[in-house]
Amino acid sequence: MVEQLEGWEQTLTAGPLLAIAAAAIVVLLVLIIQFKVHAFLALIVISGLTAVATGIPMDAVVPVMTSGFGNTLSTVALLVGLGAMLGRLLETSGGAQVLADKLIGIFGEKRAPLALGIASLLFGFPIFFDAGLVVMLPVVFSVARRLGGSVLRYALPAVGGFSAMHIFLPPHPGPVAASAFFEANVGIVLLLGLIVALPAWYLSSYLFGLYSGKRINLPVPTILGKAEDVQNPPKTATVVLILLLPLILIFLNTGLTTLLNAGLIPESVGGDLWYQVLVAVGQTPVALTITLIVAALLIGRARGVSGSAIEKTFESALGPVCSVILITGAGGMFGGVLRSSGIGDALADVLSDMGVPVILAGFLIALILRVAQGSATVALTTAAGLIAPAVMAGAYNEVQVGALVLAIAAGSVALSHVNDSGFWLVGRLLEMDVKTTFKTWTVLETIIGVVGFAIAGVIFVAAGAF
Repeated sequence: MVEQLEGWEQTLTAGPLLAIAAAAIVVLLVLIIQFKVHAFLALIVISGLTAVATGIPMDAVVPVMTSGFGNTLSTVALLVGLGAMLGRLLETSGGAQVLADKLIGIFGEKRAPLALGIASLLFGFPIFFDAGLVVMLPVVFSVARRLGGSVLRYALPAVGGFSAMHIFLPPHPGPVAASAFFEANVGIVLLLGLIVALPAWYLSSYLFGLYSGKRINLPVPTILGKAEDVQNPPKTATVVLILLLPLILIFLNTGLTTLLNAGLIPESVGGDLWYQVLVAVGQTPVALTITLIVAALLIGRARGVSGSAIEKTFESALGPVCSVILITGAGGMFGGVLRSSGIGDALADVLSDMGVPVILAGFLIALILRVAQGSATVALTTAAGLIAPAVMAGAYNEVQVGALVLAIAAGSVALSHVNDSGFWLVGRLLEMDVKTTFKTWTVLETIIGVVGFAIAGVIFVAAGAF
């Protein structure tokens, strides 16, 4: 969906726009990989040049850039900052290590990656990708540090778990929006989403994570610090409570909102004070803030740690993640420029006129939009809007409509690259260079998309046969 500029319309056709986008991405990669230009600076420069090349008015170039940057930071900065503070407290207090030891004791060393992946799938149902990632990483790092080997063996199953749940399952925004466009039954989408997401995660994240861990020896990142000779670590139950608290609070928001939108609770309830309070408390930044305060009391003060020591722990967490936040924001800037230029919509219009089957058209349009502008949610919702008339005009049953939602979701997650803020967030938190991020994160996301589309296609065809 193009971020419209008042009084300006794109006059370039899809061919030139595609050439500009391709050239911008190639130059960006050359700057970062070949000439070692810092990613933050390279993204700013290429964003500006791309805006000018695509004909965005000169007086609108900087506003478009800062809008994309600010929109990304408004989400990412709070989540990463609060998550890093919580992660540093869990890590340095020994809490993450305590939970890691417990997981290893229950599942065994060989099944530790599977355990981390399953935990992330459970956390990923109500928690959005960014928040789940920063909360779970300290546990992942502690397991990797305890067992040794490449951190990818443990991180990719967890990262992929959050991604698969975020892209395929309500109450996350993408599938909910697509369901609304198609008037799909959200309950059916949820059930089919599990059928699609679990095999996609197993192949793309668990098996590929084990494979990547053998091929790429990536050390455990130091961004969250580590526990050193902790004499009085928190109990396992305390750590579990802290990790479950944001899940419970966020589920209040997503669960109640979904129930209200689905008509399962009266519309009048939306005006009640208790409903508004619970929904507000369940907003991700609020939930993480409350969790951080509880963690400071239970892991810090309850163990006799002084307030000044807790404050220093929190302060030490923010410095290392400033680069992560800024680079992620710059990635959002680049994606915002591409959206405003109309590159994605021009390509989608061309494809929509080619007469391909509706389920394949939806997947390809979402995939092209994903590659063109970066945001999975924008790609999913825009593609759904474009093919909604064809879906509504077709005689599809409820299962087929649910499969169409998931096929578009699959297209919107594949081929994550430098214009996707998630590409930079994952890469920087795991302290990977750009090449390694392509070899791991981009491949993982693409496998999720391809496998997801294949399963959704089988469901669509099978449902149509009955």
